[in-house]
Amino acid sequence: MKKNETKKVVVITGASSGIGRAVAKFFALKNCIVYGLARRTFEEENIRSISCDVTNSSQVEQVLNQIVSESGRIDLLINNAGFGISGSVENQKMQDVENLFKVNFFGAVNVTQHILKIMRKQKFGKIINTSSVAGTIPIPFQSFYSATKASLDIWAMALRLEVKQFNIQVCNVLVGDTKTAFTSIRQKASEDKGSVYEDIVEKSISKMEKDEQNGKDPITVARVMYKLFNKKKLPPTKTVGFEYKLIMFLQKILPRKLMLFVVKKLYM
Repeated sequence: MKKNETKKVVVITGASSGIGRAVAKFFALKNCIVYGLARRTFEEENIRSISCDVTNSSQVEQVLNQIVSESGRIDLLINNAGFGISGSVENQKMQDVENLFKVNFFGAVNVTQHILKIMRKQKFGKIINTSSVAGTIPIPFQSFYSATKASLDIWAMALRLEVKQFNIQVCNVLVGDTKTAFTSIRQKASEDKGSVYEDIVEKSISKMEKDEQNGKDPITVARVMYKLFNKKKLPPTKTVGFEYKLIMFLQKILPRKLMLFVVKKLYM
């Protein structure tokens, strides 16, 4: 393929469903060359689907080199691949916790490490990470998911400082409740059934899932990311939705004890 000199080249991980797919479709409609990475290929008009496991270093390297060979460069990486688990800390299987971090955190690190080599060479690039308000506001019985996003946020801010000298910018987009299939595929700790946590876990997760299914359309996130991409300079973080911007502001000024009390009232 002839190397493209005008269209922006965008790589999105976890693009087969949910927020990732909505973002991929939106960028494609805006005349970008969009590569949608996911474990399984998928059919979507104007999106170049590539099978890629973000936790597989050699596979990621091969895919990114293929993209550069075809399109000449990569303007934007959106680290979006991820999933959720829920349940009490006491009963969560460590294997499930490790798998969660492997995808949500280390997957983003893996893809970023390989794409930085490309962006440094071309002397430009932007990286946007799909993070969550839950990375700042701890959600009971979703503690490990919150921990992956908190890790992603701190890591990305350090990365932002490291790569600024190479004309590479980094931004975390903090998402709140969004209506996607993320809710239905969340892994739940079966060990909570019959335990002292069963009733409170069921109540808490039901409330959370109801909020998600009444949440924002993922196109809202796509619009925010596209607007950010077209900015000359990316901010360190961007929160999606007025209500979540308000929540993020309040958590900065309220005593931690009061903030945790409010969260407890909401979910327990």
